[in-house]
Amino acid sequence: MKRRLAAAAVWAATLVAVPVLAACTGSNAVDQNPKQDGDFSFGTGTPLGQLYPVAERKKAGAFDGSLLDGGTFRSTTTEGKVAVINFWATWCGPCKTETPQFDSVYRQVRSRGVDFVGIDTKDVKDSAQAFVKNNKITYPIVSDEEGETAVELGKIPQLGLPFTVLLDKQGRVAAVYVVRLSPVDLTHSIDKLLAEK
Repeated sequence: MKRRLAAAAVWAATLVAVPVLAACTGSNAVDQNPKQDGDFSFGTGTPLGQLYPVAERKKAGAFDGSLLDGGTFRSTTTEGKVAVINFWATWCGPCKTETPQFDSVYRQVRSRGVDFVGIDTKDVKDSAQAFVKNNKITYPIVSDEEGETAVELGKIPQLGLPFTVLLDKQGRVAAVYVVRLSPVDLTHSIDKLLAEK
């Protein structure tokens, strides 16, 4: 219960800040607040095709979640790999186009050390399960009916769906795209991260 109240308080605070966040641009996209102990705290989204500079990246917060098909997903399983974390829902029109496209990209890049996880957010579990089955989505999908994962990951307000978080091989947040991504845009960013040492 305390966790839910704390999450609700964070959501309320971030919703108040939405107009400010939406208007922010520039290199200070990652909150450098020292109170975060070096963990990522969202400032503003990354321009399409760009990544946060390596020197400004911070560790993503760890999260666990129940998978739509049973079992538990732990974000620590992505360590050492590039990770694509996509927030979506079946009630979101653009998501219903983007998610199958992401699965196509996943099938092409998973052998290169790239993990994908979908976060089905504030959605009806049965609807999400049917969508995943009908569209043959092969990467793991976490059911996040309360919408807590984005906060745990890095205090990311849900300004709208879909949005995508990319992690580099060190588990640092390398990008937060708050727009629908085309397969070409996603692959381009993944290639940049895979090329990093």
